[in-house]
Amino acid sequence: MNQTMTTDLKLNLNIDPASLGKVAVLMGGESAEREVSLMSGGGVLKALQGLGVDAHAFDPAERPLLELKTQGFARCFIALHGRHGEDGTVQGALELMGLPYTGSGVMASAIAMDKITTKRLWLADGLPTPRYVRLKKAELTRERIRAVPDELGLPVFVKPPHEGSTIGISKAMGYSDMQEAVELAARYDDEILCEEFVDGWELTCPVLGEGADAVALPVIRIEAVQGNYDYQNKYFTDSTQYHVGTLPPEQERAVQAIVLDAYRSLGCRGWGRADLMLRQSDGQAFLLEMNTSPGMTSHSLVPMSAKAAGISYEQLCLWLLAQARTDGKVPDISGQTQG
Repeated sequence: MNQTMTTDLKLNLNIDPASLGKVAVLMGGESAEREVSLMSGGGVLKALQGLGVDAHAFDPAERPLLELKTQGFARCFIALHGRHGEDGTVQGALELMGLPYTGSGVMASAIAMDKITTKRLWLADGLPTPRYVRLKKAELTRERIRAVPDELGLPVFVKPPHEGSTIGISKAMGYSDMQEAVELAARYDDEILCEEFVDGWELTCPVLGEGADAVALPVIRIEAVQGNYDYQNKYFTDSTQYHVGTLPPEQERAVQAIVLDAYRSLGCRGWGRADLMLRQSDGQAFLLEMNTSPGMTSHSLVPMSAKAAGISYEQLCLWLLAQARTDGKVPDISGQTQG
């Protein structure tokens, strides 16, 4: 983690902060990830202001989005997480106002926020992702729930497919755990994703750029206490260990290649972060999800990986902001990634 990685990433960081205009850092919001979003947005805001950007905090839960237009904002850095921030809704509103924003567009954001739809697309493109069962609230009978382990084996991960930050996720070790796990997920969603357990290492890999020019950053292997990388261990403890760029070079490149294919499959742009499992038995990587508005807290993984590639937190924030655009409109500030 302390050693700078060598990558093919080249960022044009010669960006005049004044040229970016008045910037809104969207943070907070109304999702279950509000607390994390406020931490992410606070970090981004401080970094941009420190570089001389005319950046201001903007919480959509406290102010109408129309103020972005009436108050003369020129572009937005989206540091919102979860629903109404990462799912294409805010992106759609910004499109209607013609305000450039960071990250993926409306469709890619909406698809990536739905873990089931994401898995369907990845499977259609031949990309590896764990087997799954989709449950709807209308069919949550005890018999149907108990049948899931017969299809997927045990343990089973049970998730609300439209939430992030491990909210509502549990690991059912046996038949008796399934009912409680499904009830927990159902508090957050009208659908439940039951996913095959992959025994191995938990990985994450950020991506910067778009299309053929997108580049994967160093892979991070996550080692949480007792293998439990939950909400608390993600954001509020220092006991989780992160190993950056420690995979064998060939395996690192293979994981990055899968992540780039997954990113392009969904039509992502700007930045993103894929979460994966690396099966211990044969080293096969399995895609879990794609985050299109990743965390930027002190514990977050994209800045950690970027640092290993020689990119500071401040440089990352400025570069991402310079890439802000609306659908179909390429930013007029140079700084594209080059593979």
